[in-house]
Amino acid sequence: MVPVRLRAATTLAIACSVVASACGGGLLGKEYEYEEEIRLSVDGAARINLNASVPALAALRGVDLDPDPNAQIDRATVRTVFEGPGAEVTSVRLSRREGRRFVHVRVEVDDIRQLSQLAPFSWSTYQFDRRGEVLEFKQRVGSPSRREVGDVGWNGSELVAFRMHIPSVIAFHNAPSREVRRGNILEWEQPLAERLKGVPIDVQVSMERDSILYTTLLLFGSTIVLAAIAFGVVIWRVARHGREGSSKPLHPTSG
Repeated sequence: MVPVRLRAATTLAIACSVVASACGGGLLGKEYEYEEEIRLSVDGAARINLNASVPALAALRGVDLDPDPNAQIDRATVRTVFEGPGAEVTSVRLSRREGRRFVHVRVEVDDIRQLSQLAPFSWSTYQFDRRGEVLEFKQRVGSPSRREVGDVGWNGSELVAFRMHIPSVIAFHNAPSREVRRGNILEWEQPLAERLKGVPIDVQVSMERDSILYTTLLLFGSTIVLAAIAFGVVIWRVARHGREGSSKPLHPTSG
């Protein structure tokens, strides 16, 4: 069991990292042809950010979008692709990079285990269960749709990534780099060529049941209470000393 002080210190450090991450921008410094990013909650709800070039989204997921960089992309059509039971599309954006169109979609789900019911995420299976004192998350990414998109300018160096923002202290993970990035982020990276061939990706994470935010607020609240008590003791001692000083009898000066 992790000592309370060590856990509190770890939690505070992670919380500070989250703020630094939010303020700093340019978190990972790499550009990906396709990336799925899951922000998981300890209750199983999640926010998924998907960023992908139109050719990658078409080739990997079979989405019916024209990979021609001059083709018009309808946001409403993109939104429809990602909608489904228990899911809400909260944002759809478009951009362009290296001569290719990119889509950026944000999806909110009530239960991460139901995410595979949405067509764009159906190549994965998701598990999220309690095991003793920890929560276990597992994702296995299987084969792509393999839709042909022709020559879209890929040169073989393109990457895909599956990223997770873990909501609590991490007990175990199998991310290849073994590195936990600032903000409690784990990443599984793969060349696009391997993803097109269907080389599987296995994601495994165990985490504590209390969220970082909850623990951090508890820590801050406890600190404030202790500070208030200490301040009250100081005021009480000062007031008591003042009363004792004023109650001493005055001795007349002898002539």
